[in-house]
Amino acid sequence: MKKMNQFWVMFTLVFAAMACSTDDGWYGEGWTNQGNSTSSTTNESNDDNSNSTSTADDVITGVTSDGDVTSFTIALDKNALSESVNVDTNDDDYIENTTFDKTITVTFSQSGNASVSGDESGIVSINGNDVIATNNTDLVIKYVLTGETSDGFFKLYSTKKQAIVLNSVSITNPDGAAINNQSKKRTFIVLNDGTKNYLTDGANYSDATDSEDMKGCFFSEGQLIFSGSGYLEVDANCKAGIRSDDYVRTMPKANIWVDASSGNGIRGNEAVIMTGGVVNINVTGTADKGISTDGEVRIEGGRTTIFTSGGYEYDSDENDYSACSGIKADSVININGGELNIKSTGTGGKGLNCDDEININDGVVRIITTGKRQKDSKGSVSPKGIKADGKINVSGGQTQVRLEGTGDGTEGIESKSEIHIEAGTVESYSYDDAINSAGNLYIDGGYVYARSYNNDAIDANKNLYINGGVVIAEGAGQPECGLDAAEQYKAYINGGTVIAIGGGMQAIDSSSKQASIAISASMGMKVGILDGSKAILAYTTPSSNCGTALMISSPSFKSGSSYTLRAGCEVSGGTSFYNLTTGCTIGSGSQSLDVTASTAVNGSMGGGMGGGGNMGGGGNMGGGGGRPW
Repeated sequence: MKKMNQFWVMFTLVFAAMACSTDDGWYGEGWTNQGNSTSSTTNESNDDNSNSTSTADDVITGVTSDGDVTSFTIALDKNALSESVNVDTNDDDYIENTTFDKTITVTFSQSGNASVSGDESGIVSINGNDVIATNNTDLVIKYVLTGETSDGFFKLYSTKKQAIVLNSVSITNPDGAAINNQSKKRTFIVLNDGTKNYLTDGANYSDATDSEDMKGCFFSEGQLIFSGSGYLEVDANCKAGIRSDDYVRTMPKANIWVDASSGNGIRGNEAVIMTGGVVNINVTGTADKGISTDGEVRIEGGRTTIFTSGGYEYDSDENDYSACSGIKADSVININGGELNIKSTGTGGKGLNCDDEININDGVVRIITTGKRQKDSKGSVSPKGIKADGKINVSGGQTQVRLEGTGDGTEGIESKSEIHIEAGTVESYSYDDAINSAGNLYIDGGYVYARSYNNDAIDANKNLYINGGVVIAEGAGQPECGLDAAEQYKAYINGGTVIAIGGGMQAIDSSSKQASIAISASMGMKVGILDGSKAILAYTTPSSNCGTALMISSPSFKSGSSYTLRAGCEVSGGTSFYNLTTGCTIGSGSQSLDVTASTAVNGSMGGGMGGGGNMGGGGNMGGGGGRPW
């Protein structure tokens, strides 16, 4: 947000000292508003502060938030979900749509050689517990792996699709991958019902050859589709946990745990798709990713939980620093359902990191980062909750982001393009901007709570449009704002219930279709707004790390009409979203003021600001006009 010069700093301090009346909670006493073509006066009200009120409509309906963006927790959770498998007969990734010609069973042994049954054609060769299957036939084979080995592997060559059934198997390969699938065809990985299965690789891959890839503890050249209701644990010590040079997909009921100490958790070159199941990923390596792809990440169902704790490193190709991400996609991230939880604790760590668009259409997304910013002469890397080089679009679901680290650029939700919020719930809490777009920012509906304790709450580096929904934007003290549009651009309020508070106030353009009121209010004060005897809403200002310039807009406001504000009032009933309550009854208060609503709000500083129609040391109501600095 734009910073004011020293003259205005001095003016503000002098004016505040002369005009503030902190005993009453309000700042100033006879302030004047300038409407679009007429002027109105805001004075002490004749309202009887002891009267209770009737209630207006409750605009907070159907919100799914618990109001806990500052306190929610994330934990890895192995517990299975109650899911059903709805087979799509047109989708070849469902194993139910495949007919198998043959079943071969391989039994690993700790005391001797592995054994094989059902292999009359000699497809499987065994050397100790090193097992290689080579299918040059036209048969579609199901391989069942069972038993235990601390020095072996399963390797597969095939020109046909196949299934690998993990049936209480434990494979450790100290010299490379536990399972190495060289087939480029679709491979079904079935976790047999009720079984626990374990795969562990070595700290170095001496088994690797120049002619073949071996990129993870469980590696595949082709697609990997996980199904079944058993449990799989992958302990990766050298490279990725699960890696496909095509795509990785999980189906409902599968339960997978990946622990990767020196590589990505799950990587699919073309895509990673979570249709269902439980997936836990713990990544501890430097700058490693929980889920990584050159293509799309798609979350459709299930529960995916990712922890990253590694540090940052200098990327000589990018000439900048790189850090961990819960999910990193070079193409789009689409979240259509399910539950996604990400916690990143390393310096510069990110939750969602996308080179293209992020689309949140449904489901639950929870992200926590705790790392700080790193910056020196070589470059910088900053924590982000959700970061996209393309657009961020939210049309449903619940999204919660909390950044606990500090430093410039420590932003909750950031797009290098535009942000569109149409529906759902978006909650963001951060040191720097809570929500930031390099382009235009649109809020057309849904519930948005943005809280920054050191910068702007919602910051558009072009135009800002609020057309609907419920929006609470709580910025830091001077000169930061609740809402902020770039200097050469404008902010418009055309609908919705909007609360914006900060040290400064963004000018709202006079062409806006919905009226607003602006005042200056003490931190930690409850404000009730009435239309005569009808309660419109109640709001409690933040108790710390915030400014006093408060702007409120409601569909109930009409430009030129006067509304009563009660300070320190009692509030009962209604529905709350964070510190905003609607559909409530407003009881007695300590003081009342009458304020005239206008479609235009002049930019101003909180705590007593002059320059064109003062609002008790708060925001200026007027026809257009930007901030006076």
